[in-house]
Amino acid sequence: MSRYSMKMGKCKITGVHLFATYVHCYHYVPLHLGGSDKFSNLRILHKEVHRLIHSTLKETIDVLRSKFGITEPMVKLINQYRNKCGLEPI
Repeated sequence: MSRYSMKMGKCKITGVHLFATYVHCYHYVPLHLGGSDKFSNLRILHKEVHRLIHSTLKETIDVLRSKFGITEPMVKLINQYRNKCGLEPI
């Protein structure tokens, strides 16, 4: 909750204000890769943006990019997150 409050309820990638039903607290460095639950490793994301970060299907990626109007600066940030998970850039 403190990360959500600090970011004024906005998604780290899109900047869109999130209602509670859309909030996902994301581990920047995944737990299975040595990340922790520390405040500094947590990010607030829209649940569908979280899905986009982990998607491997081109169709899903294209739909979510279109839905959120993902810009090139957003893609760069998404790809940083994907890199931390060992995924290919979009």
